[in-house]
Amino acid sequence: MQYTYPEPADVGIQIPPHLMVDRFRCGFLHALKGGQLTEVEMMRLSFREGFRAGKLYLRELRREMGIVEFPVQGRVKIKACH
Repeated sequence: MQYTYPEPADVGIQIPPHLMVDRFRCGFLHALKGGQLTEVEMMRLSFREGFRAGKLYLRELRREMGIVEFPVQGRVKIKACH
């Protein structure tokens, strides 16, 4: 199934002039797809700012839809050695 993701301008996000537009858009799209920051190229400022804008947009969109986010829960298993 093909999904259509909005561009930052479509949702009212303006790209600051000091950032690279293509990298910002790639970071924004990566966030909308549910990706994580795992590669060195993703640590560049423009990509990170786009990623952050995408995550904030998703949070606001979910809030409008009435979807509540719960804190992340993890499990830790500890073994005692003699």
